[in-house]
Amino acid sequence: MTSAAVGSGTGGNGKAALRRRVLSARAGLSAQQRAAAGQALRDAVLGLPQAQMAGTAAVYYSIGSEPGTHGLVYALWKRGTYVLLPVLRPDMDLDWASYEGPESLRAGPRGLTEPAEPPRGVSAVSRADLVIVPALAVDRRGVRLGRGGGSYDRALARVGPQVPAIALLYNSELLDEVPAAPHDQRVRLVARPEEGITRLPDELPFSSPLP
Repeated sequence: MTSAAVGSGTGGNGKAALRRRVLSARAGLSAQQRAAAGQALRDAVLGLPQAQMAGTAAVYYSIGSEPGTHGLVYALWKRGTYVLLPVLRPDMDLDWASYEGPESLRAGPRGLTEPAEPPRGVSAVSRADLVIVPALAVDRRGVRLGRGGGSYDRALARVGPQVPAIALLYNSELLDEVPAAPHDQRVRLVARPEEGITRLPDELPFSSPLP
């Protein structure tokens, strides 16, 4: 899976076509490749000073071909970080509840795994010191391609500008440009298995601003 193969032609085909290409490429990864990627991402994130100092971290519990986060969630919790996981609401917004170990999880809607603890409200993410989000791709402006429901755009809009928001990707999914919409929220960092953490510029490197 190469960056050119995933990212080529995105401007004309839009988000839906890019989603299809990324998901197809992810489907071609073996279980061993996914497991190795998850371990590398866990180590990269845990090595961040912001992660080491975070009292509260909002993370997601990966499913399917997403870069694995189960080990990361457990490691953060074991070293004393208060971990929040999302709970999908009927309106597609995200509530949040605490992770209290693997036994505290239950099956949620749309194939998700969610915490069984009482929800803390949609604003709980605003109190996190570190936010880790899923993405299908991110561009070098920090524009994130999600699944299309807008859940994480709403969540990220509640996160302060000084809080590091990190998207977890496979190696080829940091692209030159991702189609953007007015509601899209940016991330400041991406983590990839081979490259580790990439910090994205605060100023947009393109002449045209985001819509």
